[in-house]
Amino acid sequence: MTAKLRVSALLTAAVLILAACTTNPFTGERQVSRTAGLGIGGAIVGGVFGAALSRDDRLRGALIGAGIGGIAGGGVGLYMDRQEAALREELEGTGVSVTRDGDQIILNMPGDVTFDINESRIKSDFQNNLNGVAMVMEEYESTLIAISGHTDITGSRELNMRLSEDRAQAVADYLAGRGVQEVRLYPFGEGPDRPIASNDTAEGRQANRRVELVLEPIREEDLS
Repeated sequence: MTAKLRVSALLTAAVLILAACTTNPFTGERQVSRTAGLGIGGAIVGGVFGAALSRDDRLRGALIGAGIGGIAGGGVGLYMDRQEAALREELEGTGVSVTRDGDQIILNMPGDVTFDINESRIKSDFQNNLNGVAMVMEEYESTLIAISGHTDITGSRELNMRLSEDRAQAVADYLAGRGVQEVRLYPFGEGPDRPIASNDTAEGRQANRRVELVLEPIREEDLS
């Protein structure tokens, strides 16, 4: 990732505050969407969470109130190394890829592995894999988790946006149900807007139908 992209991401996180509202699935209350308020969306790149924490007292307070601490600067790399190794062990042979980008870890969950076509209910045979992710996330609790849903361009934009949001929320709900603190989870849908392959081929469209988890460490300075 270039320095230009990192600066752009930090600026996006610092200034983009949208008045979008959602219903909290755990309380039933209306609230400002955290992913909109943090300016996450397509800006899931290094430093976004840290920039958001630096200006969002409520988010910092929620993390501290949940007993979640930060990692000292010199220990972040080792912390993410160990987390990456644990995830690779848990997800070996599952179809989920584990990619490292600096201090971030990206999990790519192909839609055909995780969900049936046009469905947002997680496949029963994939639940054990998510149990493994949840177990690692419980152990490494100084980690924030952005969960983005993606589709190909087939069908209407409205349908694709709703499906991508529902799938991201389904993964977040499942992880929360397995003990991962809800305050650490940031689900949102991007529909067809961030393809990783060409939509002109069946293989490309299949690759674009996915859920991604981006894991970023919470640093001590983020909470101060």
